[in-house]
Amino acid sequence: MINIGITGQAGFVGTYLYNLLGLYPQVVKRIPFEDAFFEEESRLRAFVKQCDVIVHLAAMNRHPDPRILYETNIRLVKQLIKAMEEENVTPYVLFSSSTQEERDNEYGCSKREGRALLEEWAKQNQASFTGLIVPNVYGPFGRPNYNSFIATFCHKLTHNEQPEVLTDSNVKLIYVGSLCNYIYKKIQTRINENIPVIERDVVPYDFEKKVTEILNLFQDYKRLYFDQGSIPVLRDPNEVNLFNTFRCYIDYSGHFPIKLIQHSDPRGVFVETIRLGIGGQVSFSTTIPGITRGNHYHTRKIERFTVIKGKARIQLRKIGTEEVLNFELDGSEPAYVDMPIWYTHNITNIGKDELYTQFWINEWYDPEDGDTYFEPIKK
Repeated sequence: MINIGITGQAGFVGTYLYNLLGLYPQVVKRIPFEDAFFEEESRLRAFVKQCDVIVHLAAMNRHPDPRILYETNIRLVKQLIKAMEEENVTPYVLFSSSTQEERDNEYGCSKREGRALLEEWAKQNQASFTGLIVPNVYGPFGRPNYNSFIATFCHKLTHNEQPEVLTDSNVKLIYVGSLCNYIYKKIQTRINENIPVIERDVVPYDFEKKVTEILNLFQDYKRLYFDQGSIPVLRDPNEVNLFNTFRCYIDYSGHFPIKLIQHSDPRGVFVETIRLGIGGQVSFSTTIPGITRGNHYHTRKIERFTVIKGKARIQLRKIGTEEVLNFELDGSEPAYVDMPIWYTHNITNIGKDELYTQFWINEWYDPEDGDTYFEPIKK
């Protein structure tokens, strides 16, 4: 069992990493962290004392006064070092630095100098340390106008605003899931080696694109998916990650369920339930009254539930939160709800008759790769 703590646990990368580590309860114990620990020395010391591994993500990314940004990030590193020295502990520390280390701005300087301070601590204490040089990170639940331009683009397009391209440069990008998996594998390697190592590790990026190319993709997702309900062409796993990121900025409580168009003639009714630019698997289920299916979540899968007969309640809850979204659907007016990643979900037959539900999942899902994790809607 590895005791792992994450400073900045409540942040964009920290939340994803915390949730990812929660998928491995047999080998990882997550040591809870709160930002308030940096304001209470005793709590910070108690935190470091429990950790075999500390991933130091806590940092300020933006501030109107660059000097405050620099001083804050250096202060957080020094406080972490002081707490470890006072408790006389030497956990394996991973520090999230940035490719902006090469730039002579306050943020880049704070990352470069913070990494140097932790390297010196590791040398003096014969501890292991990895300074991660991280490219631009994007993914679900990042803060618009703060974490990345991708978060800003997605939020604006799903809230009827028009994004602006300030600089159309080539950007090297890594999906937050790729980064967190990289960190977890690095932890496993170093813990198993059990030999002090001090390293500067340049994290490989997933892909490189121009800002306008990414915006064009999101505009297609807005037109095809958000406005028309069609699943767009997704040519590789990177585009799946971009599409899943886009979906997470939709206001689900106001957007779903989406009613389907019924075409009637003397023979009966015809309803198109999904239009695809990507393949996948279509299936259906019958459910007797009062029965619930699901109570699980996915980390990559794109999935649609379409109720075609009977009455159903679909529930969604974002992992790590308490709010439950409830959608009631009736097969007399066929409608669908799409499942966002990292949302536990279920479907219940709330009617008196048998419920018929059609399911679709995307073709990039590998059933042998592990994408479904069980957790109840109400904890």
